[in-house]
Amino acid sequence: MTTVATPAPRRQRRKTGGSKWSWAWVALSSVAIAGYFVGQYAQGTLDSLAHQEVGLAGTYAPRALPIQVAFYVHIVTAGLALALGPFQFSRRIRSRRPRVHRCTGRVYVASVLIGSVSGFVMSMFSSVGLAGFFGFGSLAVLWGWTTWRAYRAARQRDFRSHQAWTIRSFALTYAAVTLRLWFGVLIFAQIPFIHGADPFTTIMREAYAPLPFLCWLPNIVIAEFMIRRRGLPSLRMTNSVAAARGQVSGSRA
Repeated sequence: MTTVATPAPRRQRRKTGGSKWSWAWVALSSVAIAGYFVGQYAQGTLDSLAHQEVGLAGTYAPRALPIQVAFYVHIVTAGLALALGPFQFSRRIRSRRPRVHRCTGRVYVASVLIGSVSGFVMSMFSSVGLAGFFGFGSLAVLWGWTTWRAYRAARQRDFRSHQAWTIRSFALTYAAVTLRLWFGVLIFAQIPFIHGADPFTTIMREAYAPLPFLCWLPNIVIAEFMIRRRGLPSLRMTNSVAAARGQVSGSRA
C-alpha cells in the first residue's frame, strides 16, 4: 500500500548558483526538445515523413486515422506541457505573477491529461511491441495520475503536497528529454561492438529497445529523492497487513 508521509516542515534553503544552473539546463533542454518534437512532424504528412524516416512517422503512418489523430494530439499536448513545465517551478513567477502561474498551470494540467490519454493509445501500437505497451503505457498512466494529484492538492490549498506531486509530474514529462539523451548514449555505446551488413539498423533497434522504461524510471527515482531532500510529503510503502495486526493487538491490550 502506498501512503504519503508528511515530514516536519524544514526551513527553506536559499537558491544557490548550482540550482539556478540546473533549472536553466532543464528549461533550455525542455524548450529545445519541445520545439524539435513538434517541428519535425510539422514538415509534412505522416506518409511523406515516413519515407524520409523521420522519428516515429514510419510506425504510425500505416495506422488507422484515429491512431494518427492520437499521435498528433500527443505531439502537440506533450510538447506544450514540456515547454511550460519548467516555469511552474520559478519562484519569481509564483511570487510576482501568481495569476500567470495559475493560468499556465491549468494549461499544463490540461495538456498532460490529454497527452497521457493519447500517449496510452499510442503505446498499444509501439514499434517495440509489449515492452513499448507496458513501458510507455505505464508512463502515460502515471503521468496523468501524478498531474491530477498535483492539481487536486492545489485546489485543496495543500501547497506542500502540490509541490511534491508537481515534481513527480514534471519528472515524467521530462522523459521526452531523457529518452533522447539515453538514445544517444546507447547508440554510441554500441558502435565499437556492432558489425554486419547493416549495422546502423541494428544499432538503432537495440538502442531503442530499453527506452520505454529507461526514459522515465530513473527520473521518478530522482524526483522522489528531491522531494525528500526538500522536506516535502514523500511516498512510502507500508505493509497494510502488519498495520492491521498492530491495530488488532493494540485494541486487545
